[in-house]
Amino acid sequence: MTNSEASILTHFRNRWQMLLYIECALYALGAGLFLFLVSGGVFAGLLAGLFVFGVSIAVRKPWRRDLKRVAAFVDTAVVEADYSSALLLSEADSLPGLSRLQRNRVAGQLREPVRRLIPPNGLLRALTTMTLLILLGVLAPRTGFFNTEAASAGRGGSPARIEFAPVDSLQGGTETPKLTGQRIRLDFPAYTNKPDAQTQDPNIRALIGTTILWELRFEGAVFEVIMERGGERFPLQPTGEFFTLRQVLDGSGFYSFRFSDSLGNWQVSDLYALEAIPDKPPTAKIEGVPQFTYFGAEDALRLDFTAQIFDDLGISDAYIVATVSKGSGESVKFREERLGFDTPLTPGTRSEKLSKILNLKQLQMDIGDELYFYVEALDRRQPLPNRGRSETYFAVIRDTASSAFAVEGSLGVDLMPDYFRSQRQLIIDTEKLIAEAPSLPVSEFKFRSNELGFDQKALRIKYGQFMGEESEMDLAPEESLSEDTPEGEDADHADPLAEFTHDHDGDNAHNLVAEGEGEKEEDPLHEYLHNHEDPEAATLFEESLRTKLRKALDVMWDAELHLRLYTPEASLPYQYEALGLLQEIKNSARIYVHRIGFDPPPIKEEKRLSGDIEGVSTYARDEFLEYEGSFPAMRQGVTRLQTLIEGNSTYTDADRELFRRAGQELAAKALEEPGRYLSLLRALKATETKSGRAVEALQELRQKLLQILPAEEKIPGLQTGNRDDMNTLFLKELLEYE
Repeated sequence: MTNSEASILTHFRNRWQMLLYIECALYALGAGLFLFLVSGGVFAGLLAGLFVFGVSIAVRKPWRRDLKRVAAFVDTAVVEADYSSALLLSEADSLPGLSRLQRNRVAGQLREPVRRLIPPNGLLRALTTMTLLILLGVLAPRTGFFNTEAASAGRGGSPARIEFAPVDSLQGGTETPKLTGQRIRLDFPAYTNKPDAQTQDPNIRALIGTTILWELRFEGAVFEVIMERGGERFPLQPTGEFFTLRQVLDGSGFYSFRFSDSLGNWQVSDLYALEAIPDKPPTAKIEGVPQFTYFGAEDALRLDFTAQIFDDLGISDAYIVATVSKGSGESVKFREERLGFDTPLTPGTRSEKLSKILNLKQLQMDIGDELYFYVEALDRRQPLPNRGRSETYFAVIRDTASSAFAVEGSLGVDLMPDYFRSQRQLIIDTEKLIAEAPSLPVSEFKFRSNELGFDQKALRIKYGQFMGEESEMDLAPEESLSEDTPEGEDADHADPLAEFTHDHDGDNAHNLVAEGEGEKEEDPLHEYLHNHEDPEAATLFEESLRTKLRKALDVMWDAELHLRLYTPEASLPYQYEALGLLQEIKNSARIYVHRIGFDPPPIKEEKRLSGDIEGVSTYARDEFLEYEGSFPAMRQGVTRLQTLIEGNSTYTDADRELFRRAGQELAAKALEEPGRYLSLLRALKATETKSGRAVEALQELRQKLLQILPAEEKIPGLQTGNRDDMNTLFLKELLEYE
């Protein structure tokens, strides 16, 4: 009884879930068939269908339609349920008497209404979507919107077959030769290990250095066949039934063919693209060690790292270039070595992961020496391989004995460290520290920030030398206590008999000169002399530069402070300000040459104010500079096209030369974006044929030229009137859409 009554809701739940699964399957079927019809790939269509089916299942979630949700839906959709269908999910024995009676009554009334009830679903929406996708997939290949070949043709592509058109009208009764066969073979460079390929598409995109062989077969008497490329002409040689030409692809460009028959009638082909793909150099990356490594005298002087190397056409060799720096100052010496990897390299592979353990002792490094090393890789390109290298990594053995600091006020400070970073390098390292801060331990972050603060201090001391500073900071003046009062002691505890006793330890105990007798009189010329002992006077700069440098040193103090406080973000603005001040100082100090004005010859007093102008001549020169704007041939071509469209003139050889020069101007611009300007180049090339001189073709060509030509440069003195913005916009639209 219980299973039979609960099966009413169970059957409804199964129908509801089944409809949702069918809905998801319709979406997947539509997407899969659409991609199959567009691309023609069965595998791509199957993947698209599975992907859409999975997404639809995740969105609709059919498994969430459980019996409780079914009961809630039945209560709202069926009146006979009396909001009691959930009683069917409970055991009859567990219900009280009244609930058991209601359960039995609802079970008898719900069976037929629930069987007729349709679960909520989106089958109609899914069926409509599937139909639209299939219809779009059928129509898309015909319109060429999703076809890559058609799309490339719309952007300047061309059909796969070479087509010729006559230059001039042919004489009646003559049989025109026709192209009956074409073959284009690509012989890739030997180091690529790629097999030769054949294509029918005259638009060629291949690796630079590829040898291209064109073979054209004609039906009829052909006298000469020529390929035009970059303003040069290359004749095709007759070989059997074909005319052949072999060239090595050394750069991008455009080319076309033309041939003449036995009567001298010429026919030209469309314009096709040659795109040379350069062979990229290999990439190398060092992993496993930081870019800056510091060793102590007691550390294990070893570097263990790996190098990840990749090249698309194969690696021929890889090695480590290590440079050891010994000494300091002017006696520094460098030694460069080329080291191999511990892991053997397999030549020809595209990707390699090589390991190396660098022993600094084997490199004969001592305390204080520095090591600079990087990985260099070579590919298989012939005759000269491409070289790629990694970033440079550094390893330093610290010389702790040479790091002397002042511990007393009377001891000196080493103002010129062996190695200090510039302000720009400090900014780069600070930004790198900020970027790596989330992944660094707190101790390492503070250590690096403090090291940068020390480098900022060393740079500040270095620039402080130009201000006449002799130490890191000026000594603080002594306290204005009694001369005999010891430092740090209170005046109340001073010896009351100090002034009546003869202190042998005092500074002035044996000075027999009376107070005031040894003082020198003030020099009356003191304020007019340049005292080099004064730090403010002992400077190499003028007053304005000294002020800027003093400001830069003050800003460096703030930058160092924040670095010492482990807040490099707050230090960056001060570092940038210091860098700007230093650049201003350097730019101001670059003016060394004294500016000399015009020194006229001396005037003879006997001829002055005499009015004698003998031997004096007036020089006057009139010069006219002709202005030539950008793209002159294209602008002349637009004017000439308008004349041809109006029918006031006929096409001449001068027009052919004009449009050829216009094509050369456009070709220089088209090399950067071949797909954008290739159709316009073809239209210019087509003016040599009769079909290209039709009024419709000339109008379309003129409109395209006007769209790409830049606005005419404004020349002072040639403005004839004023135009407001509305009239200018109207004239521009009129020219583009006439």
